[in-house]
Amino acid sequence: MTTRRKRMDVSVCVDVYLSVFSRWKNWWIRGVLSLAMISGFFMVIYLGPIMLILVVMTIQIKCFQEIIDIGYRVYHSYELPWFRTLSWYFLICVNYFFYGETLAEYFGALVQREDSLQFLVRYHRFISFTLYLAGFCMFVLSLVKKHYRLQFYMFAWTHVTLLIVVTQSHLVIQNLFEGMIWFIVPISIVICNDIMAYLFGFFFGRTPLIKLSPKKTWEGFIGGFFGTLVCGFILAYLLAQFQYFVCPVEYNSETNRFTADCEPSDIFVMQKYTFPFAVQNILTWKTVNLYPYQIHSVVLSTFASLIGPFGGFFASGFKRAFQIKDFADTIPGHGGIMDRFDCQYLMATFTHVYIASFIRGPNPSKVLQQLLVLQPEQQLSIFNAMRDRLRDRGILPPAAM
Repeated sequence: MTTRRKRMDVSVCVDVYLSVFSRWKNWWIRGVLSLAMISGFFMVIYLGPIMLILVVMTIQIKCFQEIIDIGYRVYHSYELPWFRTLSWYFLICVNYFFYGETLAEYFGALVQREDSLQFLVRYHRFISFTLYLAGFCMFVLSLVKKHYRLQFYMFAWTHVTLLIVVTQSHLVIQNLFEGMIWFIVPISIVICNDIMAYLFGFFFGRTPLIKLSPKKTWEGFIGGFFGTLVCGFILAYLLAQFQYFVCPVEYNSETNRFTADCEPSDIFVMQKYTFPFAVQNILTWKTVNLYPYQIHSVVLSTFASLIGPFGGFFASGFKRAFQIKDFADTIPGHGGIMDRFDCQYLMATFTHVYIASFIRGPNPSKVLQQLLVLQPEQQLSIFNAMRDRLRDRGILPPAAM
């Protein structure tokens, strides 16, 4: 009896040891690979906007593949004719539409020099719609009597995947053109929130947060919130000092390069703020110097830490619904690419909406690029109209031009 009890005690000790070892092993794997990915992120930023766009496109394609493969396995779609071909065809069509819109909007001067590009831009939406219609007709022609319902399941699966992945990837690039700071800060604070929530949850986590993610805890959620606020505030201060990060990314047709050279807008100029009297009594100082963008970063950080995790919860629910652990096994300890970007896409959408609602104003550079695409007589007509309007307002003297 005593021998059996000793064996049981040893067995329990071994199980506890293995459990702790496994936990720390997973922590080290996640930690090392997280540092490697963060280092790669900074390297891509150093290489400039073109490399960033290429990386976003690569991530988008990989995320699309992971989700489509899940549908392929879950619904046992092996016998469906043209399913994979049509899925990738629709991906190409949607990317052609979105990146064609970007080309027309941000590269007007380049388009004006190339006759072939002018034709593609002029009829871009018609061409995009025609390409999509071709795919739609191919899908209808591929319908098989025994698999009608399954084929429509997969048709819907493909389009929802396109909506989630491609549309929001396009918004990431749109944010980039508003200034690299609108690209770097949102992505960085989501990464910071993920790391902080994991660390606080690992060391202090006791109270489960949500059933969809049993490992998530209130301690990690709250610790991640405050850690993200600090991270976003400091990062905004550091980046707001450099034109390279705050200026809109524009294409210079003379040098054939992207540039970020401008007079920084007011949100990137240091301002003095006065505290309310109640706060003055507590902090013992009356004013503070901040970049207005730091206040915006607090809003972004709040979203990233309170609402952003719901992108991860959504992904967890999705994986539970189809009884899979991860989207893929691309990154050891992390899962697939989509497992790392489930919150990023939600964050990109919020950032885009936030910029459009509270930040973006008229952009003279974009207006000029649109004018350059017009015919000479149209440009002259606009010039005369602007000259007369400026004279009426007294900005130009009557004899000018």
